Amino acid sequence: MKNKKIMIIFTILLIILLVGGYFAIQYIKDKKEKSITVEEYTPQEEISEEQLRQTIVSLYFPSKETKELVPEARLVDIKEIINDPYDKLVSLLIEGPKSEKEEKIIPNNTKLNKSYMEDDCVTLDFSTEFLNYDKSDEKAKTNMIYSIVNTLTQLTEVNKVKFLIDGNENEELKEIYTIKQ
Repeated sequence: MKNKKIMIIFTILLIILLVGGYFAIQYIKDKKEKSITVEEYTPQEEISEEQLRQTIVSLYFPSKETKELVPEARLVDIKEIINDPYDKLVSLLIEGPKSEKEEKIIPNNTKLNKSYMEDDCVTLDFSTEFLNYDKSDEKAKTNMIYSIVNTLTQLTEVNKVKFLIDGNENEELKEIYTIKQ
């Protein structure tokens, strides 16, 4: 008899625990579903035609502190990039960084005479001013080259960059450069 009472009490407690657990789980699920409400995003202003035509590119400049190349994001009109991507990106590098944390790397008065693509290699023909980099700084030449290489190799069709000075190969820049990781 005593065993029967214990068995009945145990069964009733088990049923109470199961039913209570079920309702506790339902309560938690409902609370989570209520807290995750999906609302449609409404922009504060309409996107203009001009904003639709812009894309972000990364230009690489040396940091004033570490002298390591760091990316600087710029908004550029897509039409300019589509028409002449290599010229446009190099001209932005020649202009220099917008941020005061980076420094200009391409020497003043440098001009890009022309650029053209062969296979997956862009050839850039610069004026002689390109060679006026700070030769006392060991990293100046490397940073100048990889500032250009890292910027141009963002374009999917570009894997290598070759440099010419006034249409001729130069002993200082005779290599064909690929992206520096």
